[in-house]
Amino acid sequence: MAVLEVSPRETYGQTLAELAKDDPGIVVLDADLSHSTMTRFFSAKFPDRFFNCGIAEANMIGMAAGFAAAGKVPFASTFAVFAPGRCFDQVRMAVVQPRMNVKIVTTHGGITVGEDGSSHQAIEDLSLACSLVGLTVIVPADAIETAQVIKYAAATEGPMHIRLGRPKLPLIYDESYKFEVGKAVTLREGKAATIMANGLMVGCALEAADKLKKEGLACAVLNMHTLNPIDKAAIVKAARETGAIVTAEEHLEHGALASLVSEVVVRHQPVPMEFVAMTGYAQSGKPNELLERYGLTAKDIEAAVRRVVGRKR
Repeated sequence: MAVLEVSPRETYGQTLAELAKDDPGIVVLDADLSHSTMTRFFSAKFPDRFFNCGIAEANMIGMAAGFAAAGKVPFASTFAVFAPGRCFDQVRMAVVQPRMNVKIVTTHGGITVGEDGSSHQAIEDLSLACSLVGLTVIVPADAIETAQVIKYAAATEGPMHIRLGRPKLPLIYDESYKFEVGKAVTLREGKAATIMANGLMVGCALEAADKLKKEGLACAVLNMHTLNPIDKAAIVKAARETGAIVTAEEHLEHGALASLVSEVVVRHQPVPMEFVAMTGYAQSGKPNELLERYGLTAKDIEAAVRRVVGRKR
């Protein structure tokens, strides 16, 4: 049976447009990429509340901070490679330090932008975002989670960074799902090892877990959708109960999920760990070809689990 795939970035734009019907305080800013970030859904319905800032991400963030200071709820969007990359100082000084109610929502994260090449492949963005104290950082796993994250962001005070990808993703959840910030979601139970993932790698983690279970390796799978604040209790519990952890992310090994989980593990419950992540820049190519070439597939997670279980023994 075919797996239903839905675009998280389209869901983002559509959810914003729906929320804005009942919340006149929502405004949207975009860096001349609204047809890609999908904020075009909002601009079509609320043109007087949409601001195309042009190719000027630093200015966009400054404007968003100004809107927040005036009591609005600004959503600022561009590609993940441009925010916080091109506007880190503005995010730090104008948004995070003064605790402005700005929501930065990026699309085209990771290497699955495909043929756009390494110049547009964001693999350092989450490490930059996570370095900012007090900035909530979320990486949804599918469209249903994305919709709930956007609703949460609109209703919750404080600066946030939400990272989405370019491709459509298989649905992980159904409509009964309830997002809770900072709380990892257990998607599979198991004692052999724990696989922790976010974004598109959650689907890969589930695929890997199903394959490994047939080999007698029943693995727990956690969706670590929130990087800041990271769910420390879930990490410690997983380390104690399974004795081995594999992290999987469409990002550099340094600075995001692998680093954050490792910090908790080494302080509270040291266990063997393996990382499925980028270790350098990628070439241009089709998304699936790039994921395979750079080791971001279910098979790579399976191999990492086998290695870490061997070390546990």
